Amino acid sequence: NSLLLDCPVRSGQCIVHPEGDVIVVGSVASGAEVIAGGSIHIYGTLRGRAVAGSRDARARIFCRKLEAELLSIDGLYMVAEDMPAHLRGQPIQVWLDGDSMVMAQD
Repeated sequence: NSLLLDCPVRSGQCIVHPEGDVIVVGSVASGAEVIAGGSIHIYGTLRGRAVAGSRDARARIFCRKLEAELLSIDGLYMVAEDMPAHLRGQPIQVWLDGDSMVMAQD
């Protein structure tokens, strides 16, 4: 059960889909939030917050360009200041490995 948004998520908007994945064909603006029970796929720049895996710890976050304020999967989170500098502006994917959040260039 996926939610497909074919427009950008604007600042101040909060998209919540606890039943499955969220797919955004566009960008997520600073100050916007996407919350999904499963994985989050952003086919644009992620500037806001992405909270995945509220129902599935195997969830992942994918984006074409990382400029996020916050990333979270299954309650573990990482703020912008803690994200590796070499991955800023890059296409990435994020997942959990035990109690650690792992980020890699996609």
